[in-house]
Amino acid sequence: MARRRLGFWRRFAVMTVKPLIGALTRRTWKGMEHIPAEGGVIIVVNHISHADPLAVAHYIYDAGRWPSFLAKSSLFEVPVLGYLLKAVHQIPVRRGTTDAVKALEAARVGVKGGECVVIYPEGTTSREPDLWPMRGKTGAARLWLDTGAPVVPIAMWGPERIYDPRTKKIDVFPRKMMQITTGPALDLSAWAGAQPTAQILGEITDHVMLHLRDMVAELRGGTPPPLYGTTKRASQSEEHTA
Repeated sequence: MARRRLGFWRRFAVMTVKPLIGALTRRTWKGMEHIPAEGGVIIVVNHISHADPLAVAHYIYDAGRWPSFLAKSSLFEVPVLGYLLKAVHQIPVRRGTTDAVKALEAARVGVKGGECVVIYPEGTTSREPDLWPMRGKTGAARLWLDTGAPVVPIAMWGPERIYDPRTKKIDVFPRKMMQITTGPALDLSAWAGAQPTAQILGEITDHVMLHLRDMVAELRGGTPPPLYGTTKRASQSEEHTA
């Protein structure tokens, strides 16, 4: 197991994060068996709060893997935190620059080297008024086309109760319920061997996000809306996958 070869900084992160999450949350966790015990894997997660990376990191660690997140580069510029993120092998992404390509290359190397790489396809916390998943960016699709690694979806609901991005309010007590579930690896065989054209990348990304949206609906209940910012092409994809 990876946790037996953590090294100093990873052990430090575990000893810091796990007690904190334990103190702040109650947990309903399901589907850990869908996370491969070894080998390269691409984890895709819906993004609802700045609090959710800690929750999903705890979940993936307890599933037996070490998560390497693609995280916004500004976090790596924070004193102490930035050093720690690098020391525990997280991957900085500077959106809208050539550095984003470097981040995807680092992710590709990680996946091909057997790592568990975590991507928020939306690229930011959801802007949808009720925090339903938005349309995603194409990084996960590009990574899958390049590596062929399994793409495993994780849906969560609950971190927004600790930090709500809509109101910017923090509420840590009483402990908040964190619902996290993992589904089987997505069936992307319809696009196997395809070239990474804009249309293909968009189709794969819409497929991923619609699946995550439906998983979120199972957690929180209710009827999910179309993906926020949906285009005509995405709507056609939704009809095809319904």
